[in-house]
Amino acid sequence: MLHVTIHEKTMGSKLLLAGFELRLERNEKVGFLGRNGAGKTTFMNLVTGSDTDFDGEIIIPKNIIFMATSQEHTGLHTDDRTTIEHATSKLPRFSTLHRIITTYPSHMGDDMKKMTIYSDALEEFSNLGYYNVENSLAKYFAAYQLDDSLLEHKFSSLSGGQKRLVELIAIQIAEPHVAFLDEPTNHMDYVGKAAFVQWLRNTKSAVLVISHDRDVLGAVDRIVELKDKKAHNYNGNYDAYLSQNASKTSNAINEYEITEKRIKNIKEQIDYAKARAPGYKGKAGKNPWVVMREKLERELATIAKTHLKPSFWIDSESTKQLSTKATSNYHKYKAKNISISSAKTEHGSSSLLRIDDVSLGYDNKPLFSDCSFSIAANDRMHIIGRNGAGKTTLVRAILDSVNNKMPDTLLGKGVIEHSTALRLSTYEQEIGSELLGLTLYDAIEHVFAARDMLANEQAILRIMDNYLFNPAEDRGVLVNQLSGGQKARLQLIRMLAGRPNLLILDEPTNHLDLPSIEELENHLKAYTGAILYITHDSYFARALGGKELNLDEL
Repeated sequence: MLHVTIHEKTMGSKLLLAGFELRLERNEKVGFLGRNGAGKTTFMNLVTGSDTDFDGEIIIPKNIIFMATSQEHTGLHTDDRTTIEHATSKLPRFSTLHRIITTYPSHMGDDMKKMTIYSDALEEFSNLGYYNVENSLAKYFAAYQLDDSLLEHKFSSLSGGQKRLVELIAIQIAEPHVAFLDEPTNHMDYVGKAAFVQWLRNTKSAVLVISHDRDVLGAVDRIVELKDKKAHNYNGNYDAYLSQNASKTSNAINEYEITEKRIKNIKEQIDYAKARAPGYKGKAGKNPWVVMREKLERELATIAKTHLKPSFWIDSESTKQLSTKATSNYHKYKAKNISISSAKTEHGSSSLLRIDDVSLGYDNKPLFSDCSFSIAANDRMHIIGRNGAGKTTLVRAILDSVNNKMPDTLLGKGVIEHSTALRLSTYEQEIGSELLGLTLYDAIEHVFAARDMLANEQAILRIMDNYLFNPAEDRGVLVNQLSGGQKARLQLIRMLAGRPNLLILDEPTNHLDLPSIEELENHLKAYTGAILYITHDSYFARALGGKELNLDEL
């Protein structure tokens, strides 16, 4: 259904893909993952045809219907088309067939050719299920909790998340031969994600889905990891990937270790040969030490051409199953990950936050009523609810109260109280507007200054390095030009500055790659403060645990 061969793809002076090959078979569901910055977006742009500057070949067989979600919508569809018009325009043959059906009756008369075209169009329109397209759109809108009144709004007026969901819905209705999806679950609640995973399991389309959502990766037939510029294949779902990755990585580390020892041995032999024939000026053939040295130097040069350090990563659970020697080698050679300090925080008070009989809503209409709970040091609480249930509204009300402002969403006489020792920090889905126009360096400096903390240049550059930024190349990049993964890492820097004793997390795993998610989970499990978190990542929720607050039940 799809065959991609990339001999070489560069972006500026950076080589992103080399010797890359990927095949997608009929009806196959493939998860596509890779570290932030590995080249996933570049790969998507190549396959969708928005980037044609590469050495290689992309083969999609004739008559194959290929559809993909768009990454950006800025400047697109700024005309007067409604959402339903945009969605149906994405459906294969819909526009052509609809035009024939609606216009031919007025001018075809007794023209047999036109009558045949019209009759065939009616049949094809029916076979494709397009007579029920509005019902299908309404069904998916309900599943993903989109207000169906948006169907009549201009598509250009929708938010970025809503646009992505509309494009996903169009693909689900169309059932193309090949669907290419980019992080489809980032804006879904738990019910919507369950509906998407069910569709993924049952669809007849071949699907290539870029995702680090482990619930989604649990439903695929194969995982392809973009690593070291190549595609690495793992048959089975996420659990199978972890097992195979641990085995393959352990073997690769052993091979790398053997080659490293061989290189060291060759260099020692070269030094020895040089010592035995210092300053020799005659012909090589007359001195066996010179002959030996030159032979070894040729061998070393040959090894150096192919001996590049791979990206080694094994998940924590699989690492526990390794032998002592394998574990030691892994920690010696493993790929660099974000480095989060796990310094203990000072609580000052065991009781940090109390919510008593709180009802929140808008225009005197409650989103939820009579909510009560308390948060103490080292507590974990998972806030659950569908999109629109009031999760973000609750977080904003807490922030207002902490900042000595009466929440304008508070209904009735409920109480939100906090300890004077509370030091609250949040992880939000969107970067604050005050940072977007700053360079990365200035943004980090601003984050610490906002907490009355001084951070000199050396400290800021060290923080950038700890969070996988390149201090030399990235310090001058504007925050609004960072990738989703880079923005997520900046959010982590902002959240953990100042040693807070209560964290509020809103979908923190969105945009992070798997090693970074695991590092975040490990840090949060060791974190001695309290955590109030919103997530639809079941793996993340199991890792953090704690009490549950289900707003759908209030």
